Amino acid sequence: MIDTSNFKNGITIIYDNSLYKILYFQHVKPGKGGAFVRTKLKDLGSGAIIEKTFRAGEKMEQAILETKKMQYLYRDEHYNFMDTNTYEQVQLSEEQLKDEKEYLLENMEISVVYHDGKPISVELPIFIEAKVVQTEPGVKGDTVGTSYKPAKIETGAIVQVPLFISNGDIIKIDTRNGEYITRV
Repeated sequence: MIDTSNFKNGITIIYDNSLYKILYFQHVKPGKGGAFVRTKLKDLGSGAIIEKTFRAGEKMEQAILETKKMQYLYRDEHYNFMDTNTYEQVQLSEEQLKDEKEYLLENMEISVVYHDGKPISVELPIFIEAKVVQTEPGVKGDTVGTSYKPAKIETGAIVQVPLFISNGDIIKIDTRNGEYITRV
């Protein structure tokens, strides 16, 4: 059990029988009344972000999460991963992966987060390099400002890229927000 004085960004707590990650917290001591803690929490089950205020000193259970390095193997009706130490295979559903599935490349090393022995989510590397499989050719002279066009990468995700990117190019993408970084 932890109380609100132990809150830190990134800590995972159990609140209302759900796992929440603390994204932001602020201790507030008004001139009148008791102190309280204003927080922004991310539901690890649904991905929703909520704002919640706790009384100072309120206790709750801290969730102990375990992270294992795994390798993405392939996809059939589930996404299949292999523990790089024990060679044990784990299957995750599409709901467990959420938006991360758009940036999974075969043989990619990722971290799988476990709670009570069950996988709950994955953590991708911040940047990936992927091949552009389909995009329209850029029109010469169409560069008054910074212009972007949609491009489909080998994972199936659509990324906005500059006009000079063409089919077959390998690009670097930020997996946190899906933005194009550079051509490799």
